Amino acid sequence: MMTEEVKITQKDLRLLLSAASPDAALLYLYLKGGNELSTAAGDLHMNESRLDCGEATLRQLGLLMDDRVSRIAPGERPGYSEKDVLEAMDGDPGFRGLYGEVQRLLGRSLNTEELKILLGFVRYLGMTPELISVLICYCKERARRKGSLRNPSLRTIEKEAYAWAEKGIDSVEDAAAFIQAQNVRNSRLSRLMNLLQIRGRNLTAAEEKYAQSWLDMDLSEELISMAYERTCLNTGGLNWAYMNKILQRWRTQGFRTAEDVRTGDRKSAVPKGASGELGEADLQIIQRILQEE
Repeated sequence: MMTEEVKITQKDLRLLLSAASPDAALLYLYLKGGNELSTAAGDLHMNESRLDCGEATLRQLGLLMDDRVSRIAPGERPGYSEKDVLEAMDGDPGFRGLYGEVQRLLGRSLNTEELKILLGFVRYLGMTPELISVLICYCKERARRKGSLRNPSLRTIEKEAYAWAEKGIDSVEDAAAFIQAQNVRNSRLSRLMNLLQIRGRNLTAAEEKYAQSWLDMDLSEELISMAYERTCLNTGGLNWAYMNKILQRWRTQGFRTAEDVRTGDRKSAVPKGASGELGEADLQIIQRILQEE
């Protein structure tokens, strides 16, 4: 086993911590040390299941890419005919069983066009019936979490299937690792929404982009809460762009906790008012931000 010097960027470290997967972190360090994935199981004393989950987590995080993960462009997707579907239904018991299971999961019958999509999952993407079932359940849960009472369309599920193929998710173990990482992300996002007192609605795409960037900064929840309070005090409410500027500034200064900010405030010797109120330097920043908008 090779043991080259390993250097980890802050971005990669944050991604590994967010996944909360010891096996993924261990595999990452092993590969960074100049070793091959093919020898990881023996060197790290991991069974196949643990190695697959660790590998899938790294792929989902974008920390492991190789030729096994094919980049599939929409224009390359094959088209299937009604004849292809009929032949599959007549001659492939596995496909007939999959057809029945998908109908059960979605609570409705599938039309011919949807059967063509399902055939693509099997023949083109190489997905097993078990993996397709996990995919559909994941898409159903995601729709429910977003407030939809309807099951997703097969077109929506197809889009996610190709996204999984891009990430190298080709087994149930891969999917389990991916879903675990997504659950961790959603849990952190939910706590952040509570800190910002956002309830009864989902974040917009722009808001979620801001929120995810703050989580990626690896800042404490107390620090984010302090930034929110200062934003409300000085702008009259939640101003995403302003709060983003404050958090970016604190991160540049090396602040990771609320105590770091309070210590920095004391060292700057800038007079402060009530708790959460900004000093003169911060007020000048506010003016510049508002002018930029």
